[in-house]
Amino acid sequence: MRPTPLRVGLAVTAASAVTFALATPIHAAPSQDALIAEVYGGGGNSGATLTRDFVELGNAGTAPVTVDGWSVQYLPASASASSQWQVTPLTGSIAAGARFLVAQAKGSGGTVELPAPDVTGTIAMGGSGGTIALVTETTPLTCKTAADCAADARVRDLVGYGTSTVVRETTPTANTSNTTSAARPALTDTDDNAADFTIGAPTPVNSKGQGPGTPDPEPEPGDKRIRDIQGTTRISPLLGQKVAGVPGVVTATRAIGDRGFWIQDTAPDTDPRTSEGLFVYTADLAPTVEPGDEVLVSGTVAEYRPGGDAASNSNQTLTEITGATVTVKSKGNALPAPETLNPPAGYLPTAGGGSIESLPLDPATYGQDYYESREGMYVQVADARVVGPTNNFGETWITTNPTQNPTPRGGTIYLGYDQPNSGRIKVKPGAATPQVSNVGDVWRGTTVGNVEYTNFGGYTLATKTVGEHVSGGITPEVTDAQRAHELSVATYNVENLAATNDQAKFDRLAAAVVTNLKNPDVVVLEEIQDNNGATDDGTVAADATFAKFTDAIAAAGGPRYQWRQIDPVDKADGGQPGGNIRVAFLFNPARVSFVDRPGGDATTAVSVVKQHGRAALSVSPGRVAPADEAWESSRKPLAGEFKFRGRTVFVVANHFASKGGDQAMHGRYQEPVRSSEVQRARQAALLRGFVDQVKAVDRGANVVLAGDINDYQFSPVVRTLTGNGDVVALMDTLPANERYSYVFEGNSQTLDHILVSSNITRYRYDVVHVNAEFADQASDHDPQVVKLRPSTGNAHVDQWVFLLEDIVEHLPRA
Repeated sequence: MRPTPLRVGLAVTAASAVTFALATPIHAAPSQDALIAEVYGGGGNSGATLTRDFVELGNAGTAPVTVDGWSVQYLPASASASSQWQVTPLTGSIAAGARFLVAQAKGSGGTVELPAPDVTGTIAMGGSGGTIALVTETTPLTCKTAADCAADARVRDLVGYGTSTVVRETTPTANTSNTTSAARPALTDTDDNAADFTIGAPTPVNSKGQGPGTPDPEPEPGDKRIRDIQGTTRISPLLGQKVAGVPGVVTATRAIGDRGFWIQDTAPDTDPRTSEGLFVYTADLAPTVEPGDEVLVSGTVAEYRPGGDAASNSNQTLTEITGATVTVKSKGNALPAPETLNPPAGYLPTAGGGSIESLPLDPATYGQDYYESREGMYVQVADARVVGPTNNFGETWITTNPTQNPTPRGGTIYLGYDQPNSGRIKVKPGAATPQVSNVGDVWRGTTVGNVEYTNFGGYTLATKTVGEHVSGGITPEVTDAQRAHELSVATYNVENLAATNDQAKFDRLAAAVVTNLKNPDVVVLEEIQDNNGATDDGTVAADATFAKFTDAIAAAGGPRYQWRQIDPVDKADGGQPGGNIRVAFLFNPARVSFVDRPGGDATTAVSVVKQHGRAALSVSPGRVAPADEAWESSRKPLAGEFKFRGRTVFVVANHFASKGGDQAMHGRYQEPVRSSEVQRARQAALLRGFVDQVKAVDRGANVVLAGDINDYQFSPVVRTLTGNGDVVALMDTLPANERYSYVFEGNSQTLDHILVSSNITRYRYDVVHVNAEFADQASDHDPQVVKLRPSTGNAHVDQWVFLLEDIVEHLPRA
């Protein structure tokens, strides 16, 4: 029944209504294509042969009819005000002249299954009567009378079966039973159910022309192969399209997380841009196939973007088939030989900051293009070297190019925005779980798995087998102690340290201060939290945190450190909500003294004053420009004035804004926007301005800038701090392959820095690797320390003072 576009409501008396119905029945123009061909509600009932109810659709037209988004709906025979239409959504299409089978509820009786249904629902239909509607939406109908249903433009066809059925076209069919259905012998529609349908034995037929007991024909491959789905760019040319009978051999399965399996074409083409592998996503269902199964897969081509499809998400996508149906043709087949990964040195093409997803892949030039051209494929890495330690999710970073920028301890150094190290790839557990590993460890032999694109790292190898774990032998480093005439200043990001942390964390951090850093005279700390950590109750004091830390250091054999810091305004300094992180100083009063000048608080800015011809701080400790918007939701630098052997040293503790919000290095936007750098650039300018204020008063002043700058040694931010060369970034003084204190996504890099004024010419600088390269970490940052000889403010005098100190230091001890 195809409704007419315009309906007119009529009010008539009961007597005239009968006469009107005889002359002009309440129905619309008959359907010329999609309609209801047969209904049966006795499936599984007593005496029934068939086990299920069903509705069979037909197409009387000369062209296919797509029924995506349509539905079959059912209303009981005696529809009351409380009766509700039950809905079975439809997908697919009905070929011209063909049938389409919708299975419904299964009963406890019967012995014969329906032929493979085209759609399966759960409606328990009445055996002797009811109403079935073919509807062009899935929203339940609300009509309860024949007239109202005829007036609903969504109703394409309607059948009332059984003589007592209220909702029907003109007259309902005769009664059906557990052994009979109402069927339309020919696909004709007069909009009179009694005239169009006859009662007889049920004869369900599906879209393949199969009836009950008809064996499925041998499946055949469709006209699309994996290479056609993957295409030559990052986005499938068949995105959103349905594909049928895609052939492949199952190479691996995944039964947890993003469930599914990988297939690979065993007859590859010669185009290096087209991957021969593909992931089939099975959603909440564990895959029923196993490696070695030869399969034909049908479903919808999709691009899954980890993290969501918002334009602000810079992640790339994973090409996959969703909503899949799978036919296993044979089992126990040999898997394709895994290809050995060997990406080129280039990383990614540029698109002027735009998306690279439409660019043709160039796997011979760009490493990320190379991985994309192997997406879903079965691959291997020989003697994989670990360049990023195993994290809490069991993920480890390895390199497929062992000669690419190696560090002395087995990592891969990141030396510039144009050197992102293309050999890196994340490994996550698949069928096999790699052993927990540190940087420099090797998985001897071959590690085999499938390439995919995932959140937090991009291209990933999901492991099927893993090589033998061989330790690289790295151990936590130990620096040498400062000499009598050297002031040692260290910086350490202690990663959200609060009094509520376990004692074990305090003990590990304390052991590093005492054993690995050799009791620095001054320790600049980042990420000290308030006394109750992440509890957001207005607490800002951190005295309990400092007391617990200094007690742990003393217990480990270190000095009894004192601390200086300023409590921030509640929730004004960023970091973990409620934590109120801040920077601070620890110092050993037996070796160095702190010049306390009152008045410093969370909002008062420190300034530089002249005292006795030399620079001094107006308040000590004091915050640098705390009201400036550059420090919004970020830690404010803390300046302190120290005295060492009669010389003044200004130390500034820092923790700049994080890199949160930057586009991913491996993402679709190239070159990626480093949006967080804008705030750090303003912060660097303010800090540099403070140094200039000190130097304007006293050119020979000793200044040390230390902390987590959250940027690389080659970044514009650090270059702003070094300015015209009168501030030295000590990271630059190390050999290039040792310039790191942090490991992120397999890149050994630095975020932490110590910088000194250029008049400090005698120093020994060391990054002490105790955390970042290890799976077991007390913090994700490595500390660093400088042992320096403060200047007297006069280079000529320095020569004689340093010489005298050297002589004294080398005199024999009594």
